[in-house]
Amino acid sequence: MSASTPGPIDRWWQAARPRTLPAAAVPVAIGATYAGHGINIVTTLLSLLVALFLQIGTNYANDYSDGVRGTDEVRVGPFRLTASRLVPAVQVKQAAFLCYGVAGVAGAALASRTTWWFLIIGATAIVAGWFYTGGPKPYGYMGLGELFVLIYFGFVATVGTTFAQHNQLPEHVWWWGLVTGAMACALLEANNLRDIDGDRASGKRTLAARVGRRNGAVLYGVCVLSTVLGALYGGAPAVAAVALVVYLPALQIAFSPKTGRELLVLLKYSARAQLATGAVAAVWFLFTR
Repeated sequence: MSASTPGPIDRWWQAARPRTLPAAAVPVAIGATYAGHGINIVTTLLSLLVALFLQIGTNYANDYSDGVRGTDEVRVGPFRLTASRLVPAVQVKQAAFLCYGVAGVAGAALASRTTWWFLIIGATAIVAGWFYTGGPKPYGYMGLGELFVLIYFGFVATVGTTFAQHNQLPEHVWWWGLVTGAMACALLEANNLRDIDGDRASGKRTLAARVGRRNGAVLYGVCVLSTVLGALYGGAPAVAAVALVVYLPALQIAFSPKTGRELLVLLKYSARAQLATGAVAAVWFLFTR
């Protein structure tokens, strides 16, 4: 094992892609605090468990599916378990379904406290997570990944958490589903912009790979603009202003001529901006409602 090779625990942590986890945590934080009062801690924790383990499970599922297809052979992004051959592919697949199982148990507990419809919604999320890069015709290879992310890491996670908290849907909450979904899509674009060349070479036709580096930057900008406008129409101009400011460094990188490994920093900036925007939104809701 070389000095740069992650150890047995660290390799699993890196493959869980911690910089993508704000996409799971931020919608729950916003959804739980949206009404500004009456936050149920148990419901919030269950919602967070569902979101986090769905995200990690999907990350492992992508690691497995991309690895066995050979998509990651020319990857310049973070460490992958399957492609590194340090972990048997079957173990990565088992880890993905273990995470989905944890999400399912937490989801069942959440459904028992709220509505059993959450079981059906959760099941569709697991299916969507697996077939993003898995199965004979993965939709992530067709440029449809953003749609999945917007729906599940935006509207479902945010609106679902809000409903679980209060058994109703307050006014404007759908705008906050757009905010969180757009930020999650920006995170996905940061990842896909970096991997355009490798994805094209391996036949993975993400939306960024289809439209190219320059138009991909425009897509990233649309995600940020949607975040800002969603916060404005959602009644929080201060959050919209913060989002615009904290995304400026990421926008500068996205619209720069950087490619490939030079874009690794874009994912970091995007994750930080997402966390900052989510934290400010949660505080805003708690103290202005």
